[in-house]
Amino acid sequence: MLVTLHGAANEVTGSCYLVETGNCRVLIDCGLFQGSKHLERLNFIPASINAKKIDAVVLTHGHLDHCGRLPLLVKAGFKGRIYGTDGTLDIARLILMDAAKVQADDTDRENRKRVKAGQKPVKPLFTAADSERVFKLFHPLPYNKWISIAEHLKIDLIEAGHILGSSSVILVGDHNGGKRRLVFSGDLGQWNIPINRDPALLDTADAVFMESTYGGRNHPTYCDTVKELTDLIKEAVGKRGKILIPTFAVGRTQQLLYHLHEMFRLGEIKPFPIYLDSPMATAATEIYSRHTELLDPDVRDFFVGNNIYASLPSLKICTTALESQALNDVEGPCLIMAGAGMCDAGRILHHLRHNLSFPNTLVLIVGYQARESFGRQLLDGVNPVKIMGQTVFVRAKIVSVEGFSAHAGQSDLLRWIEPVARLKRARLILTHGEPHQLNELKYKLQDEFGVSPEIPSIGDTLEI
Repeated sequence: MLVTLHGAANEVTGSCYLVETGNCRVLIDCGLFQGSKHLERLNFIPASINAKKIDAVVLTHGHLDHCGRLPLLVKAGFKGRIYGTDGTLDIARLILMDAAKVQADDTDRENRKRVKAGQKPVKPLFTAADSERVFKLFHPLPYNKWISIAEHLKIDLIEAGHILGSSSVILVGDHNGGKRRLVFSGDLGQWNIPINRDPALLDTADAVFMESTYGGRNHPTYCDTVKELTDLIKEAVGKRGKILIPTFAVGRTQQLLYHLHEMFRLGEIKPFPIYLDSPMATAATEIYSRHTELLDPDVRDFFVGNNIYASLPSLKICTTALESQALNDVEGPCLIMAGAGMCDAGRILHHLRHNLSFPNTLVLIVGYQARESFGRQLLDGVNPVKIMGQTVFVRAKIVSVEGFSAHAGQSDLLRWIEPVARLKRARLILTHGEPHQLNELKYKLQDEFGVSPEIPSIGDTLEI
């Protein structure tokens, strides 16, 4: 069995594995590269994938860096089924339609500049119509049930604990008369975190492709993280400042809403205005409400029906651009959650442009920031910054609250792989991480289990 990495190798984004047996060819994920301009240039379907001859695609979850090249794959001739859990496919629909809208808006702005400069217009990477063609190929699967997806090839989806519907993929295929069992971790979550269920553990494998986003370090404990969040919000409220949270629409938004509810319920902070300035996050929250069976049992009551809005009466939803713009005139204390999570697009850029220069503004970074993203620049202390062509001096307090990460830290990754690593029979292939995180996890795995993980590069083909 051959596996070729067409993304997320020595890099976090662009997840895409081509699996080939003697009888079939399937993709595990088909995601966009995100972050730098250099990475975005890789957003195409390599000729070697040969989209017309792909039998099926399996999605580990619905984040853009795992599903974002699907419209390109369909445009290139793919006509097979796209598998994933119900939750994953609902999230992927939302994210792909939002990505198409963002690209259309960005392309319109770019083309206005190009017209003035006498240059040829450009086209978006894909359109809403391209995304709609993808959705026609969606085929939902349950967890923990073996399904044949191609000749002599079957898969089982198990809980990954990352976001709603996320899964690790166990793939068993025949190759040259022998069976091979491959595991693709997808993105793994932390244990004992509200909202998501815990990742399922493995038993055996011939090869494991494991994410390593935080392979080199652990997150703070969840209790410490919630306390840090509470203390920071108390401080900002005391200064009557605005709290800006660049938030990922799926997962992080719902997690924060739950904890704000808990702070108010326990009397730790008096209720104050919360603005959810993200139509996408609002839609994602509705998806969570439809799929409470996929959530941690302890939080299901908060999400079912319209309980979120009843439990958080100070929550206000901003749907239109005018409602978003009106927040410029709202006085603190208030909290504004807006996308995008890495601050590279979306409404958060407008709020940052208007509020970064005020010392009583608090910017809470609550998720992974890719290299060269604007969010990473803020964390790295770049000052001044450029936002939509305007120079802005940063006087706001910028804080990273890391424990809310939807990604497993090093100890969680070791816990997940331990049952297989101790057997010392499986090849361990580390992917989905920046080089220093990959190498730190490699050394840790060598020390803990006496194994020698591999770290492939984009375009490498491994024979299993």
